[in-house]
Amino acid sequence: MARVLVIGGTGFIGRHIVGRLIAEAHAVSAAGRAEVDIARDDVEKLEIKLAGFEVVVNCAGLVRNQGANTMDAVHAEGPVRLFTACAAAGVKRFIHISALGAAPQGETDYQRSKGTAEAFFADADPYGRRLDWRVLRPSVVVGRGGASTTWLLASATLPILPRIGADDWRFQPIHVDDLAELMARLVEGVESPRMIDVVGPEPMTAYELTRILRSWLGLQPTGAIRIPDRLLALATQIGGRFTSGPLNPDVMKMLARGNVSDPGPLTMALGRPPRDLRSALAREPGSYADRVAARLFFVRPMLRWSLALLWIATGLLSFGLYPIDKSYEMLAAIGLYGPLAAAALYGGAAIDLALGAALLRGFRPVLVGWLQLASMAAFTLLALGLPTEYWLHPFAPILKNLPIAAAILVMIALEAG
Repeated sequence: MARVLVIGGTGFIGRHIVGRLIAEAHAVSAAGRAEVDIARDDVEKLEIKLAGFEVVVNCAGLVRNQGANTMDAVHAEGPVRLFTACAAAGVKRFIHISALGAAPQGETDYQRSKGTAEAFFADADPYGRRLDWRVLRPSVVVGRGGASTTWLLASATLPILPRIGADDWRFQPIHVDDLAELMARLVEGVESPRMIDVVGPEPMTAYELTRILRSWLGLQPTGAIRIPDRLLALATQIGGRFTSGPLNPDVMKMLARGNVSDPGPLTMALGRPPRDLRSALAREPGSYADRVAARLFFVRPMLRWSLALLWIATGLLSFGLYPIDKSYEMLAAIGLYGPLAAAALYGGAAIDLALGAALLRGFRPVLVGWLQLASMAAFTLLALGLPTEYWLHPFAPILKNLPIAAAILVMIALEAG
């Protein structure tokens, strides 16, 4: 049994590694950014945090810059400090998750930052005798909870599957279980090369992977449509700016260059060939819950944005786009006149605008959703005093609160994570 610290242990790959190591009876600590922040902690602070651990696994990573957490800080500078701290703290083995195609002169920031750390490890001869280190260089990692897998599963549920890029845009996806098993063997000290390309046995395109995932979900085969390069470029620019998924320019450049390698070294370290993706996925068959989650992936932002725009529109209408005298007439029907009516009208409009703007920005959507439900409940109670024709109107302006409330509850459930 080894004492293992997994940095980035709350992320997709980290969680699977932690689970596998616990199953193998190791004493494992999973550290998120709050516990070990390699982008900010200096060597001395890291050395203190690493004390007592025999093995340190670094799974920390980004797909785009996030404020002070830049790719250089997380992929290059942080791992260099962490490596140095491991050597100083007496850690026996350091295992670092890099990426296939990483190189100091790589085409993308992602490749260059990952490659800078790899080059430092390889040149750190003074530490080599004191710290046994390994670098794992995975291709696309597939498994429940992965950002890339989530996007691809959502795409796999579309009526027509998207085909992106040229047919020679190939990579070798590896199932996360194989990566976690490899990590367990390395923690136990299995003989292996210093650097291991972690790739599956079969090169494929994103379209071919999407078809495999559609089959895993239990859906029937369907047709495909080629996404024009210009539209793909626009989508990746937007995705790279606003999402943490695979739809970003760096990922597309790496796919265009090819992301394939020889699985031989991985086979040697695992003691068996890596599983082909169909076989690996079949070990945990897709379920109804997987299909629902995949189908709701693209619905989630649409639902939040549409509710936000409804609240903003309601606020603007109440501020005067809808005739003010009509609004006062309705308020008079429930007994509100003069300053009280004005306060109710403009106060309600301000609340609607504030809630709509907050939801549109994605500011604490769960809290905003509950506040929207509360405001709707208050309005509905007041509406009990309205004449019968308001309730029997063919456009059902009040009864529509029921499906809107249901939509808000769904939004809250999806945004709660």
